[in-house]
Amino acid sequence: MIREECGIFGMYGHQEAARYVYLGLHFLQHRGQESCGIISSDHISLYKQIGLGKVSEFFDEAKLNYLRGTQAIGHVRYSTTGSPTLVNTQPLSAMTQKGPIALAHNGNLTNAMEIRKRLMEEGQAFSTTSDSEVILHLIARAPYDDLVMSTRWALAQLEGAFAVLVMNRDTLVAARDPHGFRPLAMGTIGEVITSEAETYVFSSEDTAFGIVGATRRREILPNEMVVVGPEGMRTLSIVESPPPTRQCVFELIYFAKPSSRVFETSVYQYRYEIGKQLAREFPVEADYVVPVPDSGIVAAIGYSEESGIPMSLGLIRSHYVGRTFIEPTQGIRDFGVRMKFMPVPEVIQNKRIVLIDDSIVRGTTSRKIVQVIKEMKPKEIHFRVASPPVKYPCFYGIDFSRPEELLANKLKTLEEIAHYIGVDSVGYVSVDGLFPSGLVDEQHFCRACFDGHYPTKITTVSKESFDHEIKQASLR
Repeated sequence: MIREECGIFGMYGHQEAARYVYLGLHFLQHRGQESCGIISSDHISLYKQIGLGKVSEFFDEAKLNYLRGTQAIGHVRYSTTGSPTLVNTQPLSAMTQKGPIALAHNGNLTNAMEIRKRLMEEGQAFSTTSDSEVILHLIARAPYDDLVMSTRWALAQLEGAFAVLVMNRDTLVAARDPHGFRPLAMGTIGEVITSEAETYVFSSEDTAFGIVGATRRREILPNEMVVVGPEGMRTLSIVESPPPTRQCVFELIYFAKPSSRVFETSVYQYRYEIGKQLAREFPVEADYVVPVPDSGIVAAIGYSEESGIPMSLGLIRSHYVGRTFIEPTQGIRDFGVRMKFMPVPEVIQNKRIVLIDDSIVRGTTSRKIVQVIKEMKPKEIHFRVASPPVKYPCFYGIDFSRPEELLANKLKTLEEIAHYIGVDSVGYVSVDGLFPSGLVDEQHFCRACFDGHYPTKITTVSKESFDHEIKQASLR
């Protein structure tokens, strides 16, 4: 199972900005469940509420009433760098010589430790283990007085992935890194609050615009900063000569909701086409196509239509399993998977099934799901994967393990992988098959987790090593 990254949502120019951000974060909850937060501004002060847990678990009426003002930014987090603690919860904020600044960041910086060490040697104190704090300090230390130029100066020094929202008392900046690894969309609400400006909305995924009544306008471009403030909206470039665009293909494969449009591509249509391609590359005779819910459903529809094998919901997912639950001390194996997925005997028993999922990373969850299915005594299980084998770690914001923990690195053949998972056969869509003609442009995507060709210099360290370095630095 891949763990999510983060989601950001911001609004400028609305009397209910914080409440709208709260609603938007609900629609981004799939991108992070460890913590959440909102910072708002009434052009005089910043107001902050952050906490551990899901949006619905942390926020209540009193917290939302505290968040005053006409602009706000919010964040849902899964830690890719830094520990999952309250101190690392975003948005981050600081009082600086430029006034109060707040920041929400999705992505992972590959030169965060390098910059952090330099700043600490110069006397800068850090209060978190998050790489996002590096951005905040760079903005504060920039040789400019205003937020916009300070943010541009800071972002130009970063390497790796970032989609950010930066805010002070009266201005909001939305930006994507020069490669464009992570998505960020812009929308507007028709209600005009001044003669110059509409209400502007920014989100990691445009599907969240619907809940606040916003209209999607476009994506923030790679290397672009969009600034909204008292003088209206304007755009700037971060660097003068940007590198080639390298958007994360796993946003389409896994992270984004099927209802979203990411990198100017329908997520639903993309997964449907990958499912069809998978059926062409790895056909098999079977009675039913069975998706692993919810991640494999759209690809399974495509596989079913291309192969002519009917699709059936042989696994039913429970959507009421909380973040934590008390596991029995003995007697029930694979308790977590059993809490989440229940097999349907009528679909599985004595049947040949094609099990469809979006990815296999470590292989442990896939193996447990297969074990649960096999108790229903199917004739055959054929596992089909709507992404290529994951062989290399991701340094841009996805929790992929070290290479030695990745199943496709430990086991070199499809037969070995099938034996480990416990199925009759395994098939992955090819790397070339990831880019259906006319739907996405292959040259604009990062696929380093499949082929090891990283778009940036890798100077980062693992999350464990990062935390160890921070701990050692604090003891010096």
